[in-house]
Amino acid sequence: MHPAPRALRRAVAAATVALLATAVGCAPQPEETASAAPSGPAAKSCAKGKLATKTSGKLTIATDEPAYEPWFKEDKPANGKGFESAVAYAVAKQLGYDKNAVVWQSVPFNKAFAPGVKTFDFDINQVSISAERKKAVDFSSGYYDVRQAVIALKDGKAARATGIADLKKLKLGAQVGTTSLDYITDVVKPAQETAVYAKNDQVKSALQNGQVDAVVTDLPTAFYITAAEVTNARIVGQFENQAGTPEQFGLVLDKGSALTACVTGAVDALREDGTLAAIEQRWLSDDVDAPVLK
Repeated sequence: MHPAPRALRRAVAAATVALLATAVGCAPQPEETASAAPSGPAAKSCAKGKLATKTSGKLTIATDEPAYEPWFKEDKPANGKGFESAVAYAVAKQLGYDKNAVVWQSVPFNKAFAPGVKTFDFDINQVSISAERKKAVDFSSGYYDVRQAVIALKDGKAARATGIADLKKLKLGAQVGTTSLDYITDVVKPAQETAVYAKNDQVKSALQNGQVDAVVTDLPTAFYITAAEVTNARIVGQFENQAGTPEQFGLVLDKGSALTACVTGAVDALREDGTLAAIEQRWLSDDVDAPVLK
């Protein structure tokens, strides 16, 4: 994949700030904020570089394949480039593991938060925190607040949509297991059956080939798709957050993992010292020129 153009980066640096400032609610349930410095037994188990990881002395981090931009760059999670790769290494450093001690693993999106024992220490793959998913896995505190957006071809009928009522008449598509799909099902409630795809690449192809009128993805991905991949498409608009709390991406861990408090503490510390904001500023957008669909 090609790096996002400079204009996109400026757009991606302004979108995050706007999103963080205006987000008022959406899919996940309210999250409790854990302390950045666990106390008692948790503090002892969070000794830097000495966690009870899958492989002693190593930190195994999972994500899907391919690893999409702007979350990763060049489909190489281990290169430290892209928002989520940078966040993963920042968390690892906070936990006491340098880059050489990080092992990357490929795990499909849906499998990451499905019930069952995990082969990774934590997964980072734009997985939104929700009460339903927390029945099967643990989450860290949120490392990114996000909104969902609608993308359509510039010359298609969906490009003229100005509200949710207009979307109800359209053929929409999204990736399986995502909150993007949840927004179609729960917010839009379209008259036509939604097209569901296993991979985001298939979602983009369906849009390009006219198999759907519009697709839903998270907003930073929508900016990248329209700027660098499907350039004859545009962002129609973004959804309002739902249910009184922002949708947040969280790191996924085994249910009842001994690492959950440690990883949450690391994420909280990175938020408090400004590291997460700096990573967002570098890799994501800061100004969202996308109308809100009501």
